[in-house]
Amino acid sequence: MSVAVAVLSGALGLAPAGAVPVATPPDASGPPGFPTSTQMVAVMVDTQSATVGTVTAWQRRNGVWVAVIGPVPARVGSAGIGFPADNVPRTPEGTFALDQGFGREPNPGTKLPYFQADRQDWWDELPGSPTYNTHVRQVNSPGGDSENLYDSGPVYDYAINIAHNPARRAGYASGIFLHVTDGNPTLGCVAVDKATMIAILRWIDPDADPVITIGLASVRA
Repeated sequence: MSVAVAVLSGALGLAPAGAVPVATPPDASGPPGFPTSTQMVAVMVDTQSATVGTVTAWQRRNGVWVAVIGPVPARVGSAGIGFPADNVPRTPEGTFALDQGFGREPNPGTKLPYFQADRQDWWDELPGSPTYNTHVRQVNSPGGDSENLYDSGPVYDYAINIAHNPARRAGYASGIFLHVTDGNPTLGCVAVDKATMIAILRWIDPDADPVITIGLASVRA
């Protein structure tokens, strides 16, 4: 199906994707498991072991998906994409809700729930903890590999939680975010340039049931 796309990467001053997967529009229906979603961030890589790909933000209008941001280059886990597991730097493959924004910087204008992180903001990554895979606010680390969302540095200037493990099953990975890139493969997150993160945060609307879908470009071809 031929669909006109309104790509705003030029207006945002973003670099073209180069030799990485080309964005193609999603099916006209809502994504699997999220039939009412009208906003989708698509992360496409060429192979499951790839650490680079593209991110495109799509808006569904009158049954047609239109690209509104991107495609822009993206980084994924150093172990590629696939089944998530604790202590494995692999980005989860599938479609998941985007439910919480945060950052070291003030809210850039997002409608998502958003908190500005300081040194008392942690993401609990201790399997078996009662608050595993959630944001906690306290002085000391919850334990294990829990991340301080401020001390982790500029990659968390702006971020959105990828709700890949809402049941908080131990061992199924925690702390998976869409965040600012430092130019390197991630520990399982998806990372894009700072301008794109700000654009996505300003665009995203919780009333649109926003999701992120992470997968192989060949499946969408």
